[in-house]
Amino acid sequence: AKEILPLKQNNSKMEFKNFKIVKEKENPLFKRKEVKIFVESESNPSVADSKKIISEKISVPFENIIIQKIQGKFGRNTFLISANLYASLKDKEEIKLKMVNI
Repeated sequence: AKEILPLKQNNSKMEFKNFKIVKEKENPLFKRKEVKIFVESESNPSVADSKKIISEKISVPFENIIIQKIQGKFGRNTFLISANLYASLKDKEEIKLKMVNI
């Protein structure tokens, strides 16, 4: 029988090095800012860790961020994070609701 290992708790303190905004685009139609961020990290960043570091560095509330994609290359410790930053939680929820109803 295989041994079942306990799930890893997500209370890691992810270390991001070289945080750099590569692309920033204002999207008035969807009331958001679309950003691409380059980071270096020892392990794959989780969505929660990515939202936390973006919230701290760009001064956007944690709940107003949607991570679209975390892209890495095999064998490297560099990642490109694509995220949407909303001015308010209301704007974020309205857009998400409209996207679901399409």
